[in-house]
Amino acid sequence: MADTVPMTLEGAEQLRVELKRRKSVDRARIIEAISVAREHGDLSENAEYHAAKEQQSFNEGRIKEIESKLARADVIDPSRIQSDKVVFGAKVTLVDVDSDEEIQYQIVGVDEADLERGKISITSPVARALIGKEEGDEIEVRAPGGLRHYELLRIRY
Repeated sequence: MADTVPMTLEGAEQLRVELKRRKSVDRARIIEAISVAREHGDLSENAEYHAAKEQQSFNEGRIKEIESKLARADVIDPSRIQSDKVVFGAKVTLVDVDSDEEIQYQIVGVDEADLERGKISITSPVARALIGKEEGDEIEVRAPGGLRHYELLRIRY
């Protein structure tokens, strides 16, 4: 079996909701679009038909991808974690040593990452640098924009 996919409870629920929508709502809408496009005659030059078939292929691929991820999911409930160190699911408060700017992140699974909501992927440079650190530790991150220095102020679960 392939590697497990770490995700929070919230991330797993979001995937379940997307899967349900894709199987019930999106699949039915695409089948209807294919049916309507078929009624327009010659399929070889029917752009609507080809677009609908492409949507169908994408949707079915995404359904398989979500089902696979959920089957391999290692669902972690951050509220049950008791640790003084940063691990998956942690909510951290950092201060940028150079600018004094405070930043808050939660370390989540790849599919859950949303920088605007302060959720960073476990695979991101910042998250990788934070794993195993404790409050008060200084972190050096090689980011695309260059070397960044942070101090870990707070860890919450």
